[in-house]
Amino acid sequence: MKLSLCNEVLQHLPFEDQCRIAAALGCQGLEVAPFTLTDDPRTLTAADARRIAGIAADHGLTISSLHWLLVKPDGLSLSTPDDALHRRTTDFLRHLIDFAGECGADALVHGSHKQRSPWPGQSVADALARAEAGWARLAPAAQAAGVVYCIEPLSRRETEVLNTVAEAAAVVDRIGSPAMRTMIDLSAAAQAEAEPPHQVLARYLASGHIAHVQVNDANRRGPGQGDTPVAPLLRVLHEAGYGGWIAMEPFDYHPDPLACAAHSAGYVRGILETLR
Repeated sequence: MKLSLCNEVLQHLPFEDQCRIAAALGCQGLEVAPFTLTDDPRTLTAADARRIAGIAADHGLTISSLHWLLVKPDGLSLSTPDDALHRRTTDFLRHLIDFAGECGADALVHGSHKQRSPWPGQSVADALARAEAGWARLAPAAQAAGVVYCIEPLSRRETEVLNTVAEAAAVVDRIGSPAMRTMIDLSAAAQAEAEPPHQVLARYLASGHIAHVQVNDANRRGPGQGDTPVAPLLRVLHEAGYGGWIAMEPFDYHPDPLACAAHSAGYVRGILETLR
């Protein structure tokens, strides 16, 4: 298993310092939010991708994945009934797929709750259908770029569209592309699933639906900074021989970003050591 730090935790620092700190904390990768690189990710180029991958490599890291895909630019939506806006959104996501491929990333994680939620007067079913149509159009681009596009289930307090791994897995099955998978975010799963997250993980890891894992607490702090059990999830991954990425993704950087990153990494690494 490979440990990655979500870089927005350290977004106040230059990218080189983010990499230096992540490596010092024992990570092998950095999960990058495109909005931390530039105010307009549409301007990111293949040369930019190779540059950040090179900086990461200088510190012994790889770019594990991209996430928070639709934070910027403003106004994009995958659930919109507006065909022109929907096309602009899928074009932008195709651009990020290519960028991820140039970075050498393994995956893109599509959360983006606001940009898949229903518009006023739109049903949840229609919002999901529009999003699913967009993901289906993106699947061939992801396959060509050699990356896995992961649809992320989110909690109901964030969105009504795709809250459980079962719902996301059903979308993956309907699309039917090897490049389209789902993942588990521990915070979201602890809030949305009817059974413990590690049991959900075991089922969908065995079925081949899970391609990425994010660990955090239901209180939105780092793993180990609340009451959400982390060890059972990591034990399932260990027993399954999971060789993918575990990304640490806190949202509330308590007591400060660096301390949160250090606690998260130390906590997860400590559990992994006991499983060896």
